[in-house]
Amino acid sequence: MSYELLIFWSLAAVTIASAAVAIYAKNIVNAVFGLFVSLLCVAGVYALLQADFLAITQVVIYVGGILVLLLFGILLTNRTLEDLVLSHRRPYVVGILVGAGILCVLLSVLTTTVWNVHPLGSLEGTTGPLGVLLLQKYVIAFEFSSLTLLAALLGASYLVRRKERD
Repeated sequence: MSYELLIFWSLAAVTIASAAVAIYAKNIVNAVFGLFVSLLCVAGVYALLQADFLAITQVVIYVGGILVLLLFGILLTNRTLEDLVLSHRRPYVVGILVGAGILCVLLSVLTTTVWNVHPLGSLEGTTGPLGVLLLQKYVIAFEFSSLTLLAALLGASYLVRRKERD
């Protein structure tokens, strides 16, 4: 067994275990910590697949931004766990049925697909070429997305200031 395969299976096991902690934890801080570990392990899988840009993006955006926002949003509200639970029995039945259906579809696709394995190309990083593409070939789309984000930021700051005045 190669070390890449060992690292992959280790990351997969930790990802599944920490996702289970995130789902079944009664304490919200423990659930967020489980989600944190799960997202970090997914970034590790991206790094193992030589997708360094995706790994860094996963850590910066999901772990660094959204997870902290989620934690502060939950901790700063005065909701209890009972307020967050909608029903106790019905979601489990529906979830198990949907999960079993998805598992059947995935297993049928995995067993009927002919997998053509191609050799790996060069093992260079993806961040440099991606940056060159964004700032040369796709500069219009890149600038449009940055202007859209700027407009959203200005709109959010306007709404906050308007609420403070009222």
